[in-house]
Amino acid sequence: MRFLLTDEQREFGRSLDALLTAADTPAILRAWAAGDHGPGRALWGRLADAGVFALAVPEAYGGVGPLPVEAAVACVELGRHAVPGPVAETLAAGVLLAGAGGPVAEEWLPGIASGATVVSLTLEGYGPYAPDADAADAVFTVTGDELRLAPGPGEPSASADPARRLFRPEPGGAPVAKGPAIRAAARAAGDTAAFATAALALGCGEELLRATVAYVKQRTQFGVPVGSFQAVKHRLADTLLGLEFARPLLYGAAVELASEVSRPGAGTGSAAGSPGAGAAVAAAKVAAGEAGYAAARTALQLHGAIGYTEELDLAWWLRRARPLRNAWGTPSACRARVLAG
Repeated sequence: MRFLLTDEQREFGRSLDALLTAADTPAILRAWAAGDHGPGRALWGRLADAGVFALAVPEAYGGVGPLPVEAAVACVELGRHAVPGPVAETLAAGVLLAGAGGPVAEEWLPGIASGATVVSLTLEGYGPYAPDADAADAVFTVTGDELRLAPGPGEPSASADPARRLFRPEPGGAPVAKGPAIRAAARAAGDTAAFATAALALGCGEELLRATVAYVKQRTQFGVPVGSFQAVKHRLADTLLGLEFARPLLYGAAVELASEVSRPGAGTGSAAGSPGAGAAVAAAKVAAGEAGYAAARTALQLHGAIGYTEELDLAWWLRRARPLRNAWGTPSACRARVLAG
């Protein structure tokens, strides 16, 4: 079994890094938080052209997936650059709708794969809020064995990350699919959302660490860089270890999800949902979420008072780390699932 990324997968990550570096995501984040989704949707289109959202959509509906390993590579880069929008939710919707099949899949999946359609969703067991529902073209909800299209995004709720707004979708909406397949598809979608969020959290933590290392090299105290102090080195080393220990769990979960896709009888839309895959995803989610949050705490402490300022671009990553840690499975819920699995 191969445990290293292929040359093609590495190049995919490098190409996304180059695309996002040139995009000036801090400016896009500020616009998104102010309610201007135009720059973010334009970036979404460029990411779709690179194949990001097709990774969760089966070939039968215009996608290339499910490809969990490549999805992990993409989401780490998107997390590193703090790309706004319901990334994890749209990828999860690809799995959900593929599992539902029928007219709803035919109507929505090609748009998800092409980037023309942005989707948010809520699932039972993961809380009532749909991130960035005001920017989404559709908000899906699952209750029991019914899949519904919400009639509207609903009212916004308080969010620690102003560029990741939370909405409680308007109730009602006619069912667009129902039956036992919806329950199975919802389990798979929940695992996909948690998996993508883990990758986003890992990327967020990596950027926080990179920016902090660069800052302590230039900030001086007593005539020397503060990065030369042993206590600072130890804090940075602990942060790096947390991120590096989370990485193999993330890719281990990707391998587990990929094996689910290739399992006989899995079907075109089944990328997750088994106890084994769920436990692997939960382990990756808790490790990456905690590591990303620890990186935010380190970054805030070592930046000092400047870390609290709105003008510092790093503030967007600082405010994103904790919401990613808790989204699609809190640490306690993920630990419980690992033990049960």
